[in-house]
Amino acid sequence: MALDEHVGNTEPIHQQDFSWSFWFTLPLYPYGKRRTIRKEVIKDTIWTFDQLQGIFYVVVPIRMTVVRLDEGGLLVYAPVAPTPECIRLVKELVAEHGDIKYIILPTISGLEHKVFIGPFARCFPTAQIFVAPHQWSFPLNLPLSWLGLPAKRTQVLPEASSQTPFADQFDYAILGPIELGPGRFAEVAFLHKRSQTLLVTDSVISVPEDPPAIVQLDPYPLLFHAKDKASAIVADNQANRRKGWQRISLFALYFRPSMLEVLGLSQVLRDALKAPNRSKKAYFGLFPFKWQEDWERSFHALRGDGRLFVAPILQTLILNRAPRETIDWANHLASWDFQWIIPCHFSSPIKAAPDQFRQAFSFLEKQPTVSAGLFSSNSYPLPAEDFQLLKKIDAGLQKSNIVPPAREKV
Repeated sequence: MALDEHVGNTEPIHQQDFSWSFWFTLPLYPYGKRRTIRKEVIKDTIWTFDQLQGIFYVVVPIRMTVVRLDEGGLLVYAPVAPTPECIRLVKELVAEHGDIKYIILPTISGLEHKVFIGPFARCFPTAQIFVAPHQWSFPLNLPLSWLGLPAKRTQVLPEASSQTPFADQFDYAILGPIELGPGRFAEVAFLHKRSQTLLVTDSVISVPEDPPAIVQLDPYPLLFHAKDKASAIVADNQANRRKGWQRISLFALYFRPSMLEVLGLSQVLRDALKAPNRSKKAYFGLFPFKWQEDWERSFHALRGDGRLFVAPILQTLILNRAPRETIDWANHLASWDFQWIIPCHFSSPIKAAPDQFRQAFSFLEKQPTVSAGLFSSNSYPLPAEDFQLLKKIDAGLQKSNIVPPAREKV
């Protein structure tokens, strides 16, 4: 299957087109200004809409997927911020392929996805909204209508995909809810049968070697993390953008990988005085990080050869609370016929077979089932030393009885 790599929104646009007025509901970078890139990944069938978000310039893509329905019209999986630019790009598809008929919220705990669905749905007043079962909100568990979802158009996804109006074109399978003490985790994976494409939210990812296009629209976060010290002046070139992206990926997935040293406050303050840029944008010259010379080794171990894997935070803090349920879900999805995977973060689309998807969850097994020729590139464990901070967080949460203990591997 050939992919059309055409990227949308090449026309000149104004700053107000990037405006996201409700950024304060989840104050993540880039706050009230969000760019959108639309990409047609399967001709006249599937489009992705990438935006950017993060914290402390640790920025990664967040992705919405739009699928054309056979009878005309569109299905939206995991909406992003409905900026004027984003809605204009969606309405270009509506003009050609028909109205938005269905909007899917495939998660219950990911605020970075839930915060957008109400405002997005209000832009398309005839669309039906389907949400994952067992929704919850923090700090108060509020009704869906209080979260901005239009009550008359919103319903919970049935346990069986055969009970939905789009059952002839999509299968889906629900993981969870996995109880996590104060909250819970769930994800709904969708299979678009005709294009053999699997849509997932957070369960699996693949990390590109170079920064995605959406990250390169504003290279400042990449260059910030390409620095080796506060006083460094980093040239804007592709090598430094790649360096910054690879360090950002390690931050995003491990919080603090083993190759990173966090400097003491006194050293950070001394270094800040030598920084050439002490503006607010540059965090007043504060740069508390020191990378070991061979830090790239951690990135290449993480990325492998572009393999699928489960993010370390899910491995350490979430899915290990329900290993049997997760393996059963992964087995069910692996029985489907798909060739492509579109996650909501990092690389997309990913060329992958069902057995490669299944291998990504082998960390939950005592004796992983290995498909011939796949173990070396798809299921080898991530370096244990890079999990040190996550395991420390996990131990602290368990000791305080905030989260239930991890269960034994299956």
